[in-house]
Amino acid sequence: MNKLVILVTGASAGIGNLTARSLAQAGHAVYAGMRDINGRNAPKLRALQDWSFSRGLDVRAIELDVLSQASADSAAAKIISEQGRIDVVVHNAGHLVVGPTEAFTPEEMIKVFDTNVLGAQRVNRAALPHMRERQSGLLLWVSSTTVRGGFPPFMGPYAAAKAAMDSLAVTQSYELARFGIETSIMVPGAFTHGTDHFPNAGKPADQKTADAYARYAGLMNQVGARLSALSPADADPQAVADEMTRIVNLPAGQRPFRAVVDFIDDGAGAVTDVAERVREEFAQRIGIDDLLHPAAIV
Repeated sequence: MNKLVILVTGASAGIGNLTARSLAQAGHAVYAGMRDINGRNAPKLRALQDWSFSRGLDVRAIELDVLSQASADSAAAKIISEQGRIDVVVHNAGHLVVGPTEAFTPEEMIKVFDTNVLGAQRVNRAALPHMRERQSGLLLWVSSTTVRGGFPPFMGPYAAAKAAMDSLAVTQSYELARFGIETSIMVPGAFTHGTDHFPNAGKPADQKTADAYARYAGLMNQVGARLSALSPADADPQAVADEMTRIVNLPAGQRPFRAVVDFIDDGAGAVTDVAERVREEFAQRIGIDDLLHPAAIV
């Protein structure tokens, strides 16, 4: 197996942090992107450095704020100056918000899209010129079962942003195929423990409108309890990190376009089976089926 140079966004905690560590343990050079590594996230930087050093692994934190094109450009330039290339970008950075959709202002919703969608676009604009020049690479996008499976209410802006990001990933898969760049979309289901996703979720500032939905009081707690009851004992987000590591380790051309890790089974897997068949059949009907696989592999 070749040692790959990998950038993981949103790697300060949760699935991103688990994935950075798993990829490093698999023998790759991993850059764990996170914001404010000299301030708020300094303890996480030190913890990652200590963990890596004690095991003799090649994983290091790098300053990366996906809300800033300058930050994305700087991170990509630093990796290339140190390694000469970027082989894989893991688009993991994201932020969950919870509350009545009406209560979110358009400006608040824009911020959700800024992190979950435009953040990936900024990183792509920084990394893709180098990947296109080398005619190889992998974009590994972290989507969500909310895109194609069942999900509860009060997650409107997040679910919409994830759907937009997923659509962007599919579109770019075609546009990058003739450069030999692969696309894989990781689709995690809901996890009731092991991440800070729900504890750190944002809420709308318009409390008056949120209070108007008092007749739904307790619904999300009810949903959370039910999800916990549906989750098997081994439902651990590490499974997502393990699956992404498996995908990265596969030879170029053999990586799946989409992989679902969903312990609760919200239906995303079943919908994906149909949707991917339809997507491939339509590509054949309009004569672009060569774009279903990277050109260098065909």
